Amino acid sequence: MKRCLLLAAKGLGGVAPNPMVGCVIVCNGKIIGEGYHQQYGQAHAEVNAIESVKKKELLQKSTLYVNLEPCSHFGKTPPCADLIIEHKIPYVVIGSIDVNSLVSGKGIHKLSKAGIDVAVGVLEAECKQLNKRFFTFHEKKRPYIILKWAQSTDGFIDAKRSAYTSGKALQISNNDSKKLLHQWRSEEQAIMVGTNTALLDNPQLTVREVKGNNPLRITIDKTLRIPKEYHLFDTTTPTLVFTGAEAISSTNLEYIQIDFEQAILPLILNELKNRTINSLLVEGGEQLLNSFIDSNLWDEARVFISDKKIEEGVNAPVLKKNPTGKETIGDTILLTYINQ
Repeated sequence: MKRCLLLAAKGLGGVAPNPMVGCVIVCNGKIIGEGYHQQYGQAHAEVNAIESVKKKELLQKSTLYVNLEPCSHFGKTPPCADLIIEHKIPYVVIGSIDVNSLVSGKGIHKLSKAGIDVAVGVLEAECKQLNKRFFTFHEKKRPYIILKWAQSTDGFIDAKRSAYTSGKALQISNNDSKKLLHQWRSEEQAIMVGTNTALLDNPQLTVREVKGNNPLRITIDKTLRIPKEYHLFDTTTPTLVFTGAEAISSTNLEYIQIDFEQAILPLILNELKNRTINSLLVEGGEQLLNSFIDSNLWDEARVFISDKKIEEGVNAPVLKKNPTGKETIGDTILLTYINQ
């Protein structure tokens, strides 16, 4: 099962909104096949593992290990449970049950009904942790939300600036941290900034420091203040703009009108849920980050703390929790928080 998890993790950034799944096939104590879900819409882990077995007759006396319950329905691909039954694999060990209502126990039932010996719950906690985005999406009906910011050692995320004055954002974290951030972007389905950050920083919100897919870009622009020549409107990457005004959408640029008299975060998250976006990286700034924190709409926070001092500026958000992780990246400390 640990090998399944290692294989499954290779799908990060490529299989969403599907879960990451790895599969290992063992015969007489020896691995004879393995595979993982590599790309959304392509073959699932079980298919790749079974196809990798050279002597198919061995399958009839093998054990198949998989970190998530095999699917039982027709989606982008045929049901994996049917394929396992077809090859008469007698034993199946599953890490965790699939929480997707289309599966959720149906795959296990189908296997058991076919006379296959099924065991469930091996390294279950680790299996759920790997697919935290998938489980959060189906259980909480919203994306898995990661907050990210960089702050100075004296607790500021930026100097005080205005959209009507010149001045670039301070580079608080180092270049290694920037590369790591771009890696994170490639791993999530969507990325979000607020109006002020878009106005002040003119961010691209794309993956440039590493290889990977660009996330869906999201911003809020209630009265359409962000200049049309800014990067967010360059149409190179799919972008959503939540606004209170009427606007005409175009290729890779979609305006979504919402009611700003209501709490807008639930409206935005519901729209993302309807688009099967299962993870969201929120990069700020202060107002947007605090809105997520105050609404308790976050699952994880990643905070870079530099040794730089600003002395006066925009206050960093405050989390009333102890960090669950800490690592050093050059002259910067990265703290990780989990909201449980």
